[in-house]
Formats: sequence, structure tokens, C-alpha cells
Amino acid sequence: MKNNVSHSPMMAALAEAHAAAKRGEVPVGAVVVCKGEIIARASNCTEEQCDATAHAEILALRQAAKHCRSARLDDCDLYVTLEPCALCAAAVSFFRIRRLYFGAYDPKGGAVEHGPRLYTQPTCHHRPEVYGGLAETQCADVLRAFFRSLRQT
Repeated sequence: MKNNVSHSPMMAALAEAHAAAKRGEVPVGAVVVCKGEIIARASNCTEEQCDATAHAEILALRQAAKHCRSARLDDCDLYVTLEPCALCAAAVSFFRIRRLYFGAYDPKGGAVEHGPRLYTQPTCHHRPEVYGGLAETQCADVLRAFFRSLRQT
């Protein structure tokens, strides 16, 4: 789904993705917005932290929960540069994010519009509003450039 939401949170998420790429991490960035303000931002840190769960979404959601002093973020929106995987899509549901905006679609590892389509499952207890394809070209280009550089080395 496409939408006309302001691109500034997605541009902040893209900046996080670029920062991840510079550190040698898969370039995915995420920001959490509450009441029009970015309250958390993160990029992938799986290599840096030796933690397979240190995805941008998870890290940003944890920061936001601390900021809000609540495990429920039902007034918050998540912007992420790549369609969330099953781990991150489940976290979005458990944190009760109001709206999920993502950039590039991920036919291989995505779990929102692809793969298990987590939010369509009857066992999913919370379904955020989902808007995919926000700044899709820019988000996909960052990933393509990163993986192209890995193949050249």
C-alpha cells in the first residue's frame, strides 16, 4: 500500500540504514514516532553486538518502550527501510504499534506482505495498519549497493 505520509521519518530511517552500511552491517534503519516526534532510532547491529536479534526494528522498539515507560506503544508508528522479517513483524505486534511504514519489499525474508504474512494469521493478536513502499526506491538502492559491494570484495 502506498500513502502520502510525510517522508521525514523515513528519511531518518534511511540515515540509520546508511550508518549501518558504513559499519558493515546490513543497511536497515528504523525510527519510532509518537505524537509527531521521533522518540527512538536504530540500525542493524547484529554483527557488532554478536546478536542475531539486534535488528533495527527490535532495537528501536526497545528504545521507544523505555522512552514511553511502557511495553505497549499503541500511540506510536514504526518506520523501517525494509519489510520486517518474522521476528520483527511479531515484535511490532507484541509492542502494539499503531502503524507500520516500510520502504523496500522483501520477497525473500519479509513476513508482512510476503512469506507468512503474519498479520493475516488468525493467531496474530494485534494487527497494525501497514503501509509499504514508502521511499521504496531509495530504501532498495541502499541494500542493493551494500550487497553489490560485498560481491566485489
